[in-house]
Amino acid sequence: MCIAIPGKVIATDGTTAQVDFRGNMVDVNVGLVDPKPGQYVLVHAGCAIEVMEQDKAKELIDLFADLEELS
Repeated sequence: MCIAIPGKVIATDGTTAQVDFRGNMVDVNVGLVDPKPGQYVLVHAGCAIEVMEQDKAKELIDLFADLEELS
């Protein structure tokens, strides 16, 4: 099973973006999408595959946080 995780774009530089995943900053390939700083992207295997609406992204972020608390 594969999981894609939403994160907030902090900065972009060409086909790379710095994305914040609950305080963890990660460089992500954004060659498939065109996000702007402040937007949320869905990331799988180091690549942004979709620009997401903020409310949907936050819903998923909260869901993953709840799941983490259960383990």
